[in-house]
Amino acid sequence: MRQHVNPLSRFFQLPLQLPSPAELFVHPDQPIHLDIGCARGRCILGLAELNPAWNHLGVEIRRPLVTSADRDAVASGNGNVRVLFCNANISLESWLAALPDDRLQRVSVQFPDPWFKRRHRKRRVLQPALLLAIAAALQPGRELFLQSDVLAVIEPMVALTELSGCFNRPESDARPWRDDNPLAVPTEREQYVLDKNLPVYRVLYQRNAHPLPDAEALENRWQELDNPAETVFTDA
Repeated sequence: MRQHVNPLSRFFQLPLQLPSPAELFVHPDQPIHLDIGCARGRCILGLAELNPAWNHLGVEIRRPLVTSADRDAVASGNGNVRVLFCNANISLESWLAALPDDRLQRVSVQFPDPWFKRRHRKRRVLQPALLLAIAAALQPGRELFLQSDVLAVIEPMVALTELSGCFNRPESDARPWRDDNPLAVPTEREQYVLDKNLPVYRVLYQRNAHPLPDAEALENRWQELDNPAETVFTDA
C-alpha cells in the first residue's frame, strides 16, 4: 500500500538548498542520474553499485524513507549515490539550474503517487516548471524515463512532456508503451507489479535540440486540457 503525501501542505512548501555535486559525491564530475520520487532507494542504490562511473541521486518527499535510504547510500562506500529529502517541485529547479553543462544525463520518474483526478493536478510530481527545469539541464540526446502501473498517472505525464516539444521518443521503441525497462534495476513497486503479472507502462524520451517553450504558455496549454487522465495518448 502506497502512503500518499500531500505536496501542497505547508510543511512541504519550504524551499531547501540541496547540496551541490561536490558535497554529495566523491567524484563530482561524473555524469548524474537523478531519480525523482525514489521511495526507499532500492533502484538508485542498485544502479550505483552496477555503474560506479556514474553518480546517482534520489530525491523523495517522504522523510522516513529518505532517512533509511540515505543511511544505506552512505554505508555503501561507493561515494556515488545519495538520497535527499525534498519536494521536487519546490527545491529541484534551482539545483538543476546550478549544474555544469551536461552533468545531468538521465532523469527518471518512476511510479509516482497516483494523483490523477483533475482537482489534484497540482499535486502531481511532474509539473510544467519542473519539466522545463529538467529539459534545460539535459543536453540533446540525454534521457528522461517515465513509468507507472496506472494509466491515469502516466498519460498526463506523457501529455505534458510531448506538449513541451523538448523531447522525442527513440524511433525503435514500441508504441504507445516501451516493452522493457532501460534501467538494470527495478524499483520495489515495479517488482511488486511484475510479480503479480500486471502491466507496467513505460516511456523513454531523449532531449531534442528544440528551445524551451515559454513557461507561462506551457502552463496555460496544460490548464486548457480538461482532464488528461481520461485521454488516451498515442504516438503522432
